[in-house]
Amino acid sequence: MPDALPEALAVAASDPHRLTDAQAVSLLAADGADLERLAATADELRRARTGDDVTFVVNRNLDGTRVGADLAHVRELVAEAVALGATEVCVQGELPAAAGPEGYLDLVRAVASAGPGVHLHAFRVPEVLDAARRRGSGVREFLAAARAAGLGSVPGTAAKVLDDDVRTALNGGVPDLPVARWVQVLRTAHEVGLTSTSTLVHGGPETPAQQVAHLRLLAALARETGGITEFIAMPSPLRAPSPRATRALHAVARLLLDGAVDHVQAAWPRHEPALVAQLLRGGADDLGGLLLDGALDPAAGQEAGNTLTPRAAAALAGGRPLRQRTTRYGVPARA
Repeated sequence: MPDALPEALAVAASDPHRLTDAQAVSLLAADGADLERLAATADELRRARTGDDVTFVVNRNLDGTRVGADLAHVRELVAEAVALGATEVCVQGELPAAAGPEGYLDLVRAVASAGPGVHLHAFRVPEVLDAARRRGSGVREFLAAARAAGLGSVPGTAAKVLDDDVRTALNGGVPDLPVARWVQVLRTAHEVGLTSTSTLVHGGPETPAQQVAHLRLLAALARETGGITEFIAMPSPLRAPSPRATRALHAVARLLLDGAVDHVQAAWPRHEPALVAQLLRGGADDLGGLLLDGALDPAAGQEAGNTLTPRAAAALAGGRPLRQRTTRYGVPARA
C-alpha cells in the first residue's frame, strides 16, 4: 500500500477540500479495504450533499447526423417522446450539410414547437463551433440565439480528457480541439444562461495525475460560472478500465468536485448493472436518462435499443428512494 494512501484517506474523510493533487492520485489507486473506505467516505459526502434519492430523467436521444435535415420527422419524434412522458430531448451529432446555415437553430425551433415545455439538451462543443461557422457568427451569438429559440443546456460530452497531449494521442497524433478552446466555449454557454453537464472518458492513455487535473479544471469552471449540473465518467472505448479503477474515479470525483458540481452520475449504459449499483454506493447519486426509443423510429437515437425501465432503475438503486428529476434536477410538473 502506498505510504500516502492512509493520510489521503484521513484527509478525504475530514475535509476533502484539503486534498492535494498527490493525495488524490493516491486515492485513485485504492484497492481492497482501502477502496471500500474511499467509497464509504464519498458516499457519506453524497448523502450530505444530495440526500439518499437516486434520480433519473425521462428523456429521448436523437442523432443529429441522422435526423437533423428532416425537421418534420424531428417534430414527430419529439411529440412522441413527450407523449411517453419525456421531459428532455437530447440531440448530439453534427447536422448534415443539407440542414443549411441555420440548421441548428431550425432544429431548436422544431423541438420547441413540437414539445412546449420540453427541455432541449443539445450540441456538444464541436457542434456549437460548427453551428457558428455555418451561419458566419460568433460562438456567443449562436448560443444566445439558440437559447432564445428554446435551447436549455449543452452536453459536456466530447471533452475526452482535458489535456492537450492526451487529446493529441487520442486523435492519432494530430492536434485536437485545444483544451482552452473547449473551456472557452463551455464558459460562454454558461454566460448566456445555458447549463451543461461535464464528462471524463477514462481508461485510455491518460495518467491518474491527468485525471485529477481534468477534475480540478471542471471544478474551477463550475465554481466560476455555476453552470455545471453533473459529472459523468465514461469508460474509454480503447481500453475498458477495471471496475476497481472505475469505482475509485467516481469516489474521487465526488470528493474533488464537492461544492462545485453537486451530482455524480453512474452512467448505466456504460457499465454492468452490478458495477452501477456499486457506484451508487460510492458517491454517485444519479442514473441519467431512461433513453426512450418510442415506436415511430426506434433507431433515431445514438444509443437506440438501450432503454432503462423504472423497474430496472429501482433495482439498481438498491432500496434507496428513486425519484424522477428534470434536466436541472428539479421536480417535473407531471412526476
